[in-house]
Amino acid sequence: MENEAIVPLPMASSHRGALSTACIQCAEGRKMVLFVTGLCRFRCFYCPVSPTRNQKDVTYANERPVHCDEDVLAEVRAIGASGTGITGGDPLGSIDRVEHYVRLLKGAFGPEHHIHLYTHEPNAEKLRRLARAGMDEVRLHIPHYLWGSLEGDGSAFRHVLEEASTWGIRRGVEIPVLPEKEAELVHLLRALDRIGVDFVNLNELEFSETNEEKLHARGYRVDVRNGWGVQGSRAVAQRIVRTPGLRIPIHYCSSRFKDSVQLRQRLIRRAERMAPSFAARTEDGTVIYGIIETPLRGNVARLAERVAALAGLDRETYRVDFDRRRVELSEADLRRVATRLRAPAFVVEEYPTADALEVEREPVNRAAFPGFGGT
Repeated sequence: MENEAIVPLPMASSHRGALSTACIQCAEGRKMVLFVTGLCRFRCFYCPVSPTRNQKDVTYANERPVHCDEDVLAEVRAIGASGTGITGGDPLGSIDRVEHYVRLLKGAFGPEHHIHLYTHEPNAEKLRRLARAGMDEVRLHIPHYLWGSLEGDGSAFRHVLEEASTWGIRRGVEIPVLPEKEAELVHLLRALDRIGVDFVNLNELEFSETNEEKLHARGYRVDVRNGWGVQGSRAVAQRIVRTPGLRIPIHYCSSRFKDSVQLRQRLIRRAERMAPSFAARTEDGTVIYGIIETPLRGNVARLAERVAALAGLDRETYRVDFDRRRVELSEADLRRVATRLRAPAFVVEEYPTADALEVEREPVNRAAFPGFGGT
């Protein structure tokens, strides 16, 4: 790899040497994220996992809470995923659960469904077990205080990375770039190069709701030109990708790449498959349509019948969401009848995800404004 050219990617990401299969799938929005558990004994100060998941034993398939196996399989189908990334927390803390999901996914979608796992724990026994179940790739997170030659306290990671070459899986290392630890990181890369790992992924260190206080306490600051990235992380990563004398493939993934490329592509794929026919799809992967919310003591089914009759809708041109007590229809159809409704009506832009995160809403009739006394 030493003489290979740097390949630029969108949002200041780059790589030298071949990208892993999982990274290619992520960039194309074809990788489902299976968050197995939020529990983790390592408690890294820079952990970005959200408060609703951090140190909580919950499972999500992308944004969908998992209550049964079908929730996992349905989310794979919803985005047309060709692979799954298993993460946490630390998944190896719930090894039985992880093995179950590996076997479930391989059984449902075949051996070509690519599965990678991200873990802090250098546990050869657990990883061999998952390799036998069908896992394709492991990504070890090596704690920042062990960056270096991987001798002494870091020897457990060395042994796993060396041994894993016999298990029929690919071995990688994935770590955030702490800007003040450039020298230690280069030292680590040279050790990984001697081991002969299959790839190294460098992630931009970034602020999140969970880690913001701890990052500020350590003197980190937001790079105002770069979203929520930490000042200096990108510059160090871009230098390290160019480190001479290394043969291992190195991939730098910026925080903006994760949001503006990976997430966007996944949203687009999900919108293509799951958005109702009356919804407009945007280039960012969100969907836009009209909603009419049922008043507190109202009947949503009766509201739907009235709206359908008033707008001349057939069953394919509107939808009733009983959980959220609302009627959904196209923006154009809503605007035609909104002023004749005494129920609040809005045009909304939402993510096409299981949690339907709302990006924006526009009130389009008098009832949509606070203080209206209609029923």
